Amino acid sequence: MEKMGFVRQGVVRLPPGFRFHPTDEELVLQYLHKKVFRCPLPAAIIPEIELPRYDPWDLPGSPDVERYFFNFRQAKYPNGSRPNRASASGYWKATGKDRQIVASRSNQVVGMKKVLVFYRGKAPNGSKTDWIMHEYRLAGAAAQACILSQRKNPTHGSLVHMEEWVLCRIFRKRRAIGNGHGMEEDCEEEVGNWRRRFIDIMGQADADSTGSSDLEPSCVTEEASDGCSSGDDDSCTSGPSFPSRRQP
Repeated sequence: MEKMGFVRQGVVRLPPGFRFHPTDEELVLQYLHKKVFRCPLPAAIIPEIELPRYDPWDLPGSPDVERYFFNFRQAKYPNGSRPNRASASGYWKATGKDRQIVASRSNQVVGMKKVLVFYRGKAPNGSKTDWIMHEYRLAGAAAQACILSQRKNPTHGSLVHMEEWVLCRIFRKRRAIGNGHGMEEDCEEEVGNWRRRFIDIMGQADADSTGSSDLEPSCVTEEASDGCSSGDDDSCTSGPSFPSRRQP
C-alpha cells in the first residue's frame, strides 16, 4: 500500500474531516524515534524546518491550529552545547521542569517534554507572547539506543549527533476574553437574582407581621425562579504498538 504524504511545500494539508492529534507517547515513539533511526514514519505529516529561521507567526501552516515540526538543534556557540533558540524578532525561553514521557507498555522513560514560551525582543528584557512550544527529545531507553547505534556505526553520517533531533509542537495560547465577559454577566445576573429574592423575603416578612395568611406569590419571586431554571530497541520495529489515545 502506498504511503500517503500530507506535506506540500512545507505545509500540512489533510483531507477534509481529518485531524492530527497524537499523544506525547505517540509523538516520541512513532514519529521522533523513527525519524532519528531513519525508519518509515506512520505518515509523512511532519515537515522539517530550521526553527531559528522563523518567528512563530511566520511558520508554515495556519497559525490557528497546532503545528508540528522536526528540528535539528544547532548550537548557539561554536564550542558550546546550548541550543540556539533565537529568531529574528525574539527568542524561546524554557519554563517549568521537563516532563518525562513514559511508554505505556514497558513503563520506561522514552522521552522528555520541555515547555517554552516565545518572547519578543532580546534576552533578558523581552516581552512575553502567547506563543507556546512543546519540545520533545529522546531520553532513557530511546536515547541509549541512539548511543549504541552510534558506536556500532561510527562512520554512518546520519547517526552522528542524532540525539539533537527534536519534535516541536507549536501553538498560540487562546485568551478567554469572551469567557471573561460571560462570567461578568453571570455574576451580575446572580447578584440581581439575590436582590430580587431578598426583596421578596422582606415583603413576605412584612405581610406575616400584619397577620395576612392568604398572600399570593409576588411577580418578583416568579422572575427569580425563571432565572434559576434557565440556567526500546534499536530496530525500526522497537517502538511498541499501543491503542491510540487522544488528549483532552
